[in-house]
Amino acid sequence: MPISAAQRAALLTAATVLLAAGCSDGGDGAADATKPSGSGVSALTSQKLSWAPCPPPSAAEGGGAAPSPLPGNTAWECSFLQTPLDWSVPEGETIELALIRARAKDSSRRIGSLIFNFGGPGGSGVTALPGFAGDYETLRGRYDLVSFDPRGVGRSDPVECATDKELDAYYALDFTPDDEAEERTLSDAQKRYATGCEKDAGTALPHVGTENAARDMDLMRQVLGDEKLHYFGISYGTELGGVYAHLFPSNVGRAVFDAVVDPDAGVEDGALGQAKGFQLALDNFAQDCVDRGDECTLPGSTVAEIESFVTDLLAELDKQPIPGIGNRKLTQTQATNGIAQALYSKEYWTYLEQGLDAADGGDGALLLSLSDSMNGRSENGSYSNIQAANAAINCVDFKERYTLGQAKERLPQFREASPVFGDFMGWALASCSQWPVPGLWEHPDVSASGSAPILVVGNTGDPATPYEGARSMVNALGKGVGVELTYEGEGHGAYNSGDKCVKKAVDGYLLDGKVPASGTVCK
Repeated sequence: MPISAAQRAALLTAATVLLAAGCSDGGDGAADATKPSGSGVSALTSQKLSWAPCPPPSAAEGGGAAPSPLPGNTAWECSFLQTPLDWSVPEGETIELALIRARAKDSSRRIGSLIFNFGGPGGSGVTALPGFAGDYETLRGRYDLVSFDPRGVGRSDPVECATDKELDAYYALDFTPDDEAEERTLSDAQKRYATGCEKDAGTALPHVGTENAARDMDLMRQVLGDEKLHYFGISYGTELGGVYAHLFPSNVGRAVFDAVVDPDAGVEDGALGQAKGFQLALDNFAQDCVDRGDECTLPGSTVAEIESFVTDLLAELDKQPIPGIGNRKLTQTQATNGIAQALYSKEYWTYLEQGLDAADGGDGALLLSLSDSMNGRSENGSYSNIQAANAAINCVDFKERYTLGQAKERLPQFREASPVFGDFMGWALASCSQWPVPGLWEHPDVSASGSAPILVVGNTGDPATPYEGARSMVNALGKGVGVELTYEGEGHGAYNSGDKCVKKAVDGYLLDGKVPASGTVCK
């Protein structure tokens, strides 16, 4: 059965989510790369990839069945790429990165490989690409579609921090403490979680960051036989792509950034931007409910009344969780996560309405299911490692560290930004406070003088990567590099929305090299 746009949106992950956690076990099955002989980068670039039919996704990738063949009975192929654990010592220890590809339909007109990163950080590209394949069938006409699990993610030496049972308990915690006792409980839980990550990842933990992933992509480009990196980055994938363009501007081919992370934002500004973005999406959801009148099942005839209902419901859940799924209850934290998950796509709004209505009646199952989707929990109770990798990558990228006390001091501005999500975003500033390794930057450098044009697509209704981030990215890439394309719509990402104007502009650039005029608007 074809995957729906709403289901596809669930695969797409934000640059920073409300909580930072996750875990499960890895797997194998794809063919290994031929071990490079000799030492250093030259040996790594000479390695030969051995492609084989893809196995079912590992638990860390989210589990499930092996990807179904594409139209024309084209099979998905998987392999592993050998890359240095520490790029400052390329002749040292190596790790394996999981890759997936579907060959181009027209080999005589093939441009090369088009490498995708779908975001997170922490999302499995090996799992996500087959789920989105229908959207990229036109691009497959002239490109091999390729994606990968970045280091620390999925099948690529995944970071794992806790057992599934421990994660169930962790996600049920109160992440917006109301008193000193709750603050101590949260601090202790964050400490145990960080310790678990360090124990599992060991010496690999300092090396899972974005800069290393960008260097991995340049090695991937060379091993795949491409002179230039043709790239499609979504959400966090835009940050990764920007870092790549900064490090290797002369190697950039045709590149598209969609659902754009603001490269100028540090931890605090990024979290504030997301608080405003999710609040705007909730405002739009509530307005849609008002416009539908009696068809909407939620109480209230104005946006303010509907949002007051939401905040009251969350306050009640803070006092008393309600039945959810099996013996698991819906807590305030999980309900907020579930609401946020539903705001990623307008197609999820109907589930949000149903979930809020059911929770008001004492049934938390739907909101808990949405929260599980955000956190990478399968129906069988196992977790992917999306949130563990998200924490590991963010905490090694960004050097800002906030204590719970410092996060608490900043709550007023977060509450002003979002009455619903402000507390969660504000307290989440302390997510890296007890991380065992230091961070690298205040914000990434994406200046890319000398790069080919990069098409930057911003969505005015994007909750997770607000529209302003696209404008910042265009400016930061530099004059003549960033090309701005605006989509006036809802949801996280524009290309997968199905908008014909966006698709025409993106396809025209990737397939024919036609760069649209910067400032083009699609409605």
